[in-house]
Amino acid sequence: MKMQRTTRTGFSLVELLITVSIIAILIAIGVASYSTINRQSRDTKRKSDLEQIRSALEMFRADIGSYPSAGSGSFVAASSATDALVGLTPSLVSTYLPVIPTDPKSTQSYMYKATNPSGGTYYGYCLSALLESEDPLDTCTPSVGQTYGVKNP
Repeated sequence: MKMQRTTRTGFSLVELLITVSIIAILIAIGVASYSTINRQSRDTKRKSDLEQIRSALEMFRADIGSYPSAGSGSFVAASSATDALVGLTPSLVSTYLPVIPTDPKSTQSYMYKATNPSGGTYYGYCLSALLESEDPLDTCTPSVGQTYGVKNP
């Protein structure tokens, strides 16, 4: 008598579970990397925006001789494109900042504080923003809720 072999095609349950587990782990790693990259890119945009504002403030000072005031030297929020950098004079925005920078997240804002007052004019400033993923860099004292600050050179 001749024995017939029957071969079964397909995958066992264990093989399928291992494959699905590996795919799930790879997806989790990809999602975590994607969100980290997004946070870092928004932080880079914030730093770039503050440098653009800093450049405009330096050009303003070169022309006028002092920095613009902002509500007696207090921090002033830039909450939207039309309301950006409230407290800074309109000539700064129209002359030195053709495109008004806004935070990549609409729930956050940039802050400006005029410092070193002397006779009604200001000879210093502090700009700040809230970074999502980097350690704070305190070159000036940012306002409450802000973790990154830059000041006049």
